Amino acid sequence: MASSPAIHVSLEEYLNTEYEPDCDYVDGVLEERNVGKRKHSVTQSRLAFWLQGKLNDLGLEARVEQRVQVSSTRVRVPDICVLPIDDRDEITHKQPALWIEILSPDDRFSRIQRKSTEILTFGVPTLWIIDPYDLQAWIGRPKTGIILAEDAVLRCDNLNLQIALEDFVPSE
Repeated sequence: MASSPAIHVSLEEYLNTEYEPDCDYVDGVLEERNVGKRKHSVTQSRLAFWLQGKLNDLGLEARVEQRVQVSSTRVRVPDICVLPIDDRDEITHKQPALWIEILSPDDRFSRIQRKSTEILTFGVPTLWIIDPYDLQAWIGRPKTGIILAEDAVLRCDNLNLQIALEDFVPSE
């Protein structure tokens, strides 16, 4: 992501504007998200499809790039999140049961760590951070923080889910 000057907007303007690609809103400033590269896209698609097959019977659905208002001054856009099917809000205020961030080559882990702390503080029970380029993943939970998934298997205990990176990350 190229460094660009900060763009300041009101929360109301952000919520009523569509950005392509969508961006996070942090304390009045738009923050670009790194998206659009092949491995990121394929990983996101495969994982969302797999999740949806597991969630139908639970009254949940996987949503790609759903805006989530995590505080009065912040709206984040996860790559994928899991929410109740009956949540019809355009911008959700509910804690997703699972929040997934997929890294791009230009992502900085320090930025992801700050965002992860915010997500877990918001009350999200499980966060997955996936690096499809280095075939690594981390699992975040409020009590344990962010931990490397050393066996390359992502687990979400609150939804009784687990999947190995090799099952959805493209090999090349």
